[in-house]
Amino acid sequence: MGMLCAVSFNRYGRLYYLDPAGFTPAVGDRVLVPTDDGPEVAECVWAPQWVDEDTSGFPKVAGLADDRDLRRDEQLRKRKAEAKVAAKKLIKAHDLPMKVVAVDHVLDQPGNGGARTTIYFTAPHRVDFRSLVRDLGATLHCRVELRQLSARDSARVQGGIGSCGRDLCCATFLTDFEPVTIRMAKDQDLPLNPLRISGACGRLMCCLKYEHPLYVGSSTSDFHQGQRVTLTDGTEGKVSSKHPPSDSLTVRNLQDGQPRRCSVADICGSRRAYEGGDAP
Repeated sequence: MGMLCAVSFNRYGRLYYLDPAGFTPAVGDRVLVPTDDGPEVAECVWAPQWVDEDTSGFPKVAGLADDRDLRRDEQLRKRKAEAKVAAKKLIKAHDLPMKVVAVDHVLDQPGNGGARTTIYFTAPHRVDFRSLVRDLGATLHCRVELRQLSARDSARVQGGIGSCGRDLCCATFLTDFEPVTIRMAKDQDLPLNPLRISGACGRLMCCLKYEHPLYVGSSTSDFHQGQRVTLTDGTEGKVSSKHPPSDSLTVRNLQDGQPRRCSVADICGSRRAYEGGDAP
């Protein structure tokens, strides 16, 4: 048991959980977060509070940001904006099929090897950007690195709103990507229309993966649409839809055709519906 707080480097960006280490930042306060390139400024979006989990493995807040840290952060954001504009102009000048997704910059400080700009981009295929790197280095007057991102990584960096109306999972809480298959969509009775089961990245939605065990382990997996069943009160009907989260089914009465929502526990028997007619 320990205390945790959540911070974000960008508004509505991905959340990072930290041990407050004795500090008590309020929501909206700026704190210092340890990174490979030194402490960086982030905004507290979730004030420290007690949690049941072991917090010994979480990074610790390096302190509260002062005026000097805020000025450095403002300078850093300005350099990123300048690098993004310069990259877009030079990419257009070189006529390269690249799209700038994000820019990262490290200020020149003692011990970090000098200023460095990293530009993340997407492209339909591998791109020869050697001449572009040279021109960017001459324009920005620092060392420049270009890194190509996959479709999923691009969605994570840019963020956005999913078809569910919420922020993208990859941009908020998912730490890594796991393989997603079309079989998972079939097991969840989802339409196999790519537009319905694809995320903002154009790939299969990540939620198909971590919601899949709920559907496979549900009691409703023993039934299929069109299957003939008998309820405990003697009513006979056919399964028209399944609701795995609540372990329930929608059964359409064979006599009057009226749908009825019932629990799997209310099913006392079933007969599989065969193509061309019900089983005798």
